Amino acid sequence: MCGIIGIVTGHTVVTGLISSLKLLEYRGYDSAGIATMQDGQVWRERAAGKLANLEKKIKDDGVREGGIGIGHTRWATHGAPTEGNAHPHIVDNVIIVHNGIIENYAELRDELLENGANMQSETDTEVIGHLISQQLKIDKNIETAVQTAIGKLTGAFALAIMIKGEENLLIGARKGCPLVVGIGDVEGHYIGSDALALSPFSRQIIYLEEGDFVFASKEDYRIFDQAGTLVTRDINHVEVQSATMDKGNHKHYMAKEFFEQPDVVQHTLAHYLNMDDNQINIDANLDIKKFDRIIIVSCGTSYYAASVAKYWLEEATNMSVEVDVASEYRYRNPPLNAKCLFIVVSQSGETADSLAALRLAKHKGATTVAIVNVSTSTMSREADFVLPTFAGIEVCVASTKAFMCQISVLATLSIALGKAIGHINADQATTMASDLAQLPRLINDAFMVEPEIKELAHDISKVEHMLFLGRNTSFPIAMEGALKLKEITYIHAEGYAAGELKHGPIALIDEKMPLIIIAPDNEVYEKTRSNIEEIAARGGDITVLTTQKRAKEIRKLGLKAIALPDCSSFLAPFIYTVPVQLLAYHTAVHMGTDVDQPRNLAKSVTVE
Repeated sequence: MCGIIGIVTGHTVVTGLISSLKLLEYRGYDSAGIATMQDGQVWRERAAGKLANLEKKIKDDGVREGGIGIGHTRWATHGAPTEGNAHPHIVDNVIIVHNGIIENYAELRDELLENGANMQSETDTEVIGHLISQQLKIDKNIETAVQTAIGKLTGAFALAIMIKGEENLLIGARKGCPLVVGIGDVEGHYIGSDALALSPFSRQIIYLEEGDFVFASKEDYRIFDQAGTLVTRDINHVEVQSATMDKGNHKHYMAKEFFEQPDVVQHTLAHYLNMDDNQINIDANLDIKKFDRIIIVSCGTSYYAASVAKYWLEEATNMSVEVDVASEYRYRNPPLNAKCLFIVVSQSGETADSLAALRLAKHKGATTVAIVNVSTSTMSREADFVLPTFAGIEVCVASTKAFMCQISVLATLSIALGKAIGHINADQATTMASDLAQLPRLINDAFMVEPEIKELAHDISKVEHMLFLGRNTSFPIAMEGALKLKEITYIHAEGYAAGELKHGPIALIDEKMPLIIIAPDNEVYEKTRSNIEEIAARGGDITVLTTQKRAKEIRKLGLKAIALPDCSSFLAPFIYTVPVQLLAYHTAVHMGTDVDQPRNLAKSVTVE
């Protein structure tokens, strides 16, 4: 989602703005821009496409420095990704950047046009600039004028604003989208989308709360709540390691993050699993005995992590487990009460739909748990309990290591809850925990299939459609494999439960339709084997991911098979995720797509 940076220091800010925008590239964007102000003059530069285009324009046009500035990476919502729609927008004396969606912008725009406003873009953001400019003509007090104008907005937003002639005033506001304030080590203040954006400048961070406004100068800052009351917010010391943004020896961030998985899984497990005695440690205050069902809500890849956990949790606890897509959940009237354990899973901890679902659950009295990768995120602060993942910064839009860490936490949670209610005994819990301790090694061993996957990817790069099939916990992995392929190659792919094949999708099978079948040697292998033979009888182009023993059997049928390391059924989702991630990556490399920042996608979806 869009990235925001604002700086007021009294010193030159262009270099700092660009450095911060580079740290925000991971969020996904399609245009970028900056604006600075000095001696009563505003200078703005914008460009469609990558930041390199913006940097070239700045170099070609000559840098005009200022002691205050704002910058933005835009992910288009209203209006095409053109230079004219890129931020910052300037309306009279108001310079503004915006993350979010203004839901009543059409109504406001029509009203402004009727009153003679001259619209220069197709964006909802420009409407905000006109509202503030209009209000400043009525109310000369900048603080109250800005608050009044923004009070007319419906939707989600984070804003950074400058007012022409006010060279020591940087304004921020948030509702529904995160915004943080940074306090300079010596002087100056900063506004950003997240702590990472401010990491070159500040370790002292304030997380603005819902409805907050901030008015900052280089010397100090003032924060007002939604009611206009001057308030104090906690200052947090945050260490963000920008060095983790380096690709290392890899061509893409996705490859770097992919091969970090053994380490980050081990790091995550170490937080919950005592390797000396194979005991799981989850927050002792989470009393599972008072719940009668579990609800997990999430989006995208996190939804598939939750879908894997449904199998584990139901088996471990014998409780009803529901898994829902957050964007649908919040628009139902789901029955929730104090006996519900409500779990939200998110990489960023800022996903708009998941956050809304969390708030709905809290409102209805459920106990809430957030499984998140960003400990300072909104979800981390609002949930009753937080179970952090330790994937580190994930730059590539398509998630790999964060997914692995999510299912690592969900696996430990399944063991802990099952043991707590007595549905699995101590010996079973110890055995499952011992299995988890093997994961870093087994994931590393699974990388050995890369040469075979590369060869397969060369063939897949030439097709337009394909299917992924699996049963039990392999079904969500099939869906995740299809999602990864769609995200970074733009090949149409679908993941299906293998048993559903004959209920429609089998009509698609011919020699031009490749299928990846995920078939670990577990209790449903023979059922999956029957599906494989059904497809083979119809000329399907099959590749089976299975064990060494079963791969030999599959090859005797004249079919392709790739052998993964032997593992328990419990660990299969981890191990069989590796080849489907690799397949998407190498197919994208063959096709020459933008692996790390695929078109139309954003890393953190902070609007609906």
